[in-house]
Amino acid sequence: MSALKCLVAIVGWLIAAYPSFADDREKVIGIWKLVSQEIEIQATGQKEPVFGRSPTGYAIFTAEGRVMFVLTGEGRKPPQTVEDRADLLNSMAAYTGMYRLEGDKWITKVDVAWNPEWVGTEQTRFFKLDGDRLQVTSTWRIMPNWADKGMQRSLLVFEKTK
Repeated sequence: MSALKCLVAIVGWLIAAYPSFADDREKVIGIWKLVSQEIEIQATGQKEPVFGRSPTGYAIFTAEGRVMFVLTGEGRKPPQTVEDRADLLNSMAAYTGMYRLEGDKWITKVDVAWNPEWVGTEQTRFFKLDGDRLQVTSTWRIMPNWADKGMQRSLLVFEKTK
């Protein structure tokens, strides 16, 4: 009997939880403009606006399950040299893939990225919806753009466009 009660409780929880997942999916679908971006360095707890105080970018979530990100640092200028062109890679991040929601996180199976190391990986992001704001926290990892800073995570805020 206790196994049956446990099964009933689990099924009840799943039924209760499913609408909130569906609701979050509906709320996240759309175009989101980047408001702020910084990294938190795990070793020190220090936060840095590595893309500057006014980064630019967008996140787009489709109803079909695709997400696309393009994020760029402030003050980017057209390159004058091959070295300038290479340096531009450190002031951007871009990727796309199919995503799925699991509670307070989404997982993207990356199929295209500015950094080939991300292609074929799953990128996990934690999120919180607050009205027209989407707060995003990455997992702790070494970001290719700032590998010299060690383990870090990104803290981003997006605002839904109208």
